[in-house]
Amino acid sequence: MSSSDRRAVLRGLGFLGLSGLALGSLALGGCGFTPVYGPSGQASRLHNTILPDAPRGRDEFLLIQQFETRLGRGSDGPYALGYAYAMSGQRMAVTAENVTTRVNLVGRVDFVLRDRATDAVLLRDSVDGFTGFSTTGSTSATEAAGRDARERLAILLADQMVTRLLFAADRLAR
Repeated sequence: MSSSDRRAVLRGLGFLGLSGLALGSLALGGCGFTPVYGPSGQASRLHNTILPDAPRGRDEFLLIQQFETRLGRGSDGPYALGYAYAMSGQRMAVTAENVTTRVNLVGRVDFVLRDRATDAVLLRDSVDGFTGFSTTGSTSATEAAGRDARERLAILLADQMVTRLLFAADRLAR
């Protein structure tokens, strides 16, 4: 198909306006698509149902804070979340004088979702990611950049955990 043909098709779709959007929504609904954050989506099934282990340290606190921001606090919920958070730093850019100018933080969270009543394992998974920061500024700027990178990493990993849990929500027992 030539590029001019594609533009003509897009212009034709533009005339459909809201009715085209409605038709597209019907097509998605017909194939079983439901929004994860919709009223009957998987996120609503897990909201306020998962009690994570208490954090041990700032990095785990940031991880659980983001997790609870996305899924709520599950103090009385039927599920328990155990996790192991590991992080390491890697020198990425080094000058000829052996001075590091960029650091990557690599993180991994292994987690287990359990039924609180039976202690049965419902899901076992892991997520990983990385962030980086520059070390070329002043000492205080480098420390602030490092703290920011650690926070971004915790948020990234928590969001990945939530995504994995949402994918598994329809398979959970309750």
